[in-house]
Amino acid sequence: MITKLLNVLEMLESSAERLPQKNAVRDNGVSCTYCELVSKSRAVGSALSRFTATKRPVAVLMEKGTPALTAFFGAVYAGCFYVFFNPALPTSRLKKMEEVLGASLVITDKAHFEIASNVFENKEILFIEELVQQAPNQAVLEQIRAAATDTDPLYINFTSGSTGTPKGVIINHRSVIDFICVFTKTFHISQNDVIANQAPFDFDVSVKDIYSCLYTGAELVIVPKALFSQPAQLLDFLCDNEITTMIWAVSALCLITTFHALDYRVPETVNKILFSGEVMPEKHLKQWIKALPNTLFVNLYGPTEITCNCTYHIVKNDTDTFPLPIGIAFENENVFLLDAHNNAILESGVTGEICVSGTALSPGYYNAAEQTAKAFVQNPLNPYYPEIIYRTGDLGYFDEKGEMYFCGRKDFQIKYRGHRIELEEVENAIHSVEGMKRCCCIFDEAKSKLYCFYVGSMEKRELVELLKQQLPEFMIPGAFRKLEELPLTKNGKIDRKQLKERVIKK
Repeated sequence: MITKLLNVLEMLESSAERLPQKNAVRDNGVSCTYCELVSKSRAVGSALSRFTATKRPVAVLMEKGTPALTAFFGAVYAGCFYVFFNPALPTSRLKKMEEVLGASLVITDKAHFEIASNVFENKEILFIEELVQQAPNQAVLEQIRAAATDTDPLYINFTSGSTGTPKGVIINHRSVIDFICVFTKTFHISQNDVIANQAPFDFDVSVKDIYSCLYTGAELVIVPKALFSQPAQLLDFLCDNEITTMIWAVSALCLITTFHALDYRVPETVNKILFSGEVMPEKHLKQWIKALPNTLFVNLYGPTEITCNCTYHIVKNDTDTFPLPIGIAFENENVFLLDAHNNAILESGVTGEICVSGTALSPGYYNAAEQTAKAFVQNPLNPYYPEIIYRTGDLGYFDEKGEMYFCGRKDFQIKYRGHRIELEEVENAIHSVEGMKRCCCIFDEAKSKLYCFYVGSMEKRELVELLKQQLPEFMIPGAFRKLEELPLTKNGKIDRKQLKERVIKK
């Protein structure tokens, strides 16, 4: 009889049963076995059940690492879903996320109590150090699991919102289970792998790290954040920890090649490098391929709303041309193109909007019915029965072989430094600065550089420091141009086309 997974905790429990003493996570030199991870998570879940009803959000505010994972799985044992609040984000940003979420409690550690009490005013604050010491209540946990369904929310990741309010993307158990089962099978990830976690836990690249390990029994190694400003030491870390798999953002891989760190040391145990987030520059990928000619390189594509990725392209080291295709759809996902009139595009070379359907789709945005209704819509190709699709807003086309290529955005949403960003949100933050009269942000895709043209009294250095109080670092433009006035179209709107021409000329 085939047993179908209904809850991601079954992944964790299965690996703990098969490999109880194997390291599940290595974090700052401290190891946690699968058996220990289950035991601590059950303790947290039992304790949480006394503070909250099921199917409610549990905020987790701490640095990424084993305690955060224990909080995640503890929330799920309690029948709830987790939301990671990255303490590196500006407090104002965290407060906006909390306004949307409305969580009744937050799990933090003693090092982040001050931030947590500021963001979650008058809310229940629980310490992970105390929760893991509680005795598990097996009867309560079994009762909670019996009432759970595979469509229950598992986590929420916040992305940039055009109104200035972050959007909380809901992902349920079934979506993660279906995607991870296919993902690990497609790229032959097994219990023998050692996966280096690069991505923050509020970035869905980390979902592939975490749940690929849980499902297969692989080992997750948390890469210290400080190493990403020390390329040589980062290579030492990868080598010394005998990493086999890197599921990384393009920008992180390019950090290593920009500083020619592969000339210093090559992580020879790495046999799989899967990248996503933005277009991989040819010269950087070729440096990696030259250093690791027998390694599998994969270009991944997909927005947060479809659970990590929906297409992939396995790099052909000697025959691929650039830019790379985003490839073909993963098993059990339908990825297709619609034209401006909602007709399917089947012929090669014709650009349309990339749309996705399947069980990996998010059910929508948390506490945002209007935004959900705009992006998650009935499939216009199917008038016969309900079938929800996600309209990505990305543009693409097929080549003669049926592989898809990405070619930009329909609106002002961009991919910058591996994150999806609404330009309007960046502009709103800049406009809120005193002395700022008008601004316009322009993204140069070829250079992967975000420019801000503005009219105001503020100088660049002061403006950047003020923006750091409102926006994550990855949303702050890399270049500022102060103008006497912004060019306008005949309709009185900012002439974005003219500004983009200025950028291209540079």
